[in-house]
Amino acid sequence: MNSYTYLDSPIGKLLLSTDGEALTGIHMHLADGPAPEMRDWACDADAGVLPKAARQLEEYFAGKRREFDLPTRPSGTTFQRLVWRQLMDIGYGETWSYGKLAQRIGNPNASRAVGLANGRNPLPVLVPCHRVIGADGSLTGYGGGLERKRWLLAHEGLY
Repeated sequence: MNSYTYLDSPIGKLLLSTDGEALTGIHMHLADGPAPEMRDWACDADAGVLPKAARQLEEYFAGKRREFDLPTRPSGTTFQRLVWRQLMDIGYGETWSYGKLAQRIGNPNASRAVGLANGRNPLPVLVPCHRVIGADGSLTGYGGGLERKRWLLAHEGLY
């Protein structure tokens, strides 16, 4: 059963979603509550993986966790999922450029496409798209907003 819960965090209120077996989303923009496609879902903090996900995210924000151990099922294209898998290789406190990420997927000319896939990451923080920066070291683009990206990188000892 599709369910969700809310989690207060240092980067704002997060909405965590599950299909009952795996974490499917971490949503940051909650001005109007759940997305329209989630209106019929159950708001249930005890559903499936949600308690474990909330606990691990709280530990991350408290500086007690650097890696996550959760079943995930992100929805996206084959290319997006390829990019998201590569993001998992960026270690805590480390950054890559979009160009490096494009090289890692075997297509050095795909920096722009990599950036678009990065921006559609349904599991931010857990799949560390915040660790991707511009080639010149600048904080470019982040689906959750640059202030959140700056906070996450500072939390990991960068910026």
